Amino acid sequence: MSTPQMPLRSGFTSGTTAHEVMGARRLDGRVAIVTGGYAGIGLETTRVLAAAGATVIVPARTPDKARLALAGLAGVELDALDLADPASIDAFAARFTASSRPLHLLINNAGIMATPLARDARGFESQLATNHLGHFQLTARLWPALRAARGARVVALSSRGHARAGVDFDDPHFERRAYDKWVAYGQAKTANALFAVALDARGRAHQVRAFSVHPGAVITELVRSLPAEELAAIRARLATSPYANAAVYKNTEQGAATSVWCATSPQLDDLGGVYCEDADIAEAVADDFPEPRGVRAWARDPSFAERLWKMSEEWTGVHFAD
Repeated sequence: MSTPQMPLRSGFTSGTTAHEVMGARRLDGRVAIVTGGYAGIGLETTRVLAAAGATVIVPARTPDKARLALAGLAGVELDALDLADPASIDAFAARFTASSRPLHLLINNAGIMATPLARDARGFESQLATNHLGHFQLTARLWPALRAARGARVVALSSRGHARAGVDFDDPHFERRAYDKWVAYGQAKTANALFAVALDARGRAHQVRAFSVHPGAVITELVRSLPAEELAAIRARLATSPYANAAVYKNTEQGAATSVWCATSPQLDDLGGVYCEDADIAEAVADDFPEPRGVRAWARDPSFAERLWKMSEEWTGVHFAD
């Protein structure tokens, strides 16, 4: 039975931090992988999981930068990974699986946002390729380790940006339509949410549950592609929005809260396949819902999730092992 897309009334709020979500719970003996776990909300996610006793592997595209950010953190291992490079993904996954460790938590946190048009070596649009397809391939390669955990969770970082666009199944890589960096970002974030829907449907029988997450509006390195004037205009628009309270910026401690809640909270035992925000399951809203909260239908539709899954298998040549 699928989990209803409706709030649990978890008791947390938009101001709750990742440390508050974790509370006194311990994760000793658990193994976690956090992509992009060396900057922004990913770094805070790493800190909180490691402080609770988990062994946290942080795969990084820039290992030297990651090494500096992670210095002094006990229980953290660093490895190399470029989500835009299929060979790099396979090599990282092979190194992890060679350790014969189960994988209890996979936080697919890394991503890019509103970048100029670029394509990977396969010709795929870079935001969809990095944010969705890279994590799709990574999760597939780590699937045996997730199943071996006998109670794993996968968290896909989506965004409120999913409300900008669904997946254009006819032209997902902007080969015919004009490129719009925000539409491309919205499509990629919708893909992240649909991935959690389809993965959870496959994982239930193996005690692997999946969730997608909107972390909140957080100023991190994710905005590095935005010109200063565009970022200033976005801030001004949020500040004057009639829904300003819902659109308020979070700090990284608050931004990591929903990821940590989805990865560890007993409130979500035997649940999955839902989009979450503010450390709770988000409300399902209409596609034209004006407020900056909730999840649109195109990001939670099981038929869309299955269609994207099959296309992702074709694009990557990767299939999840039985």
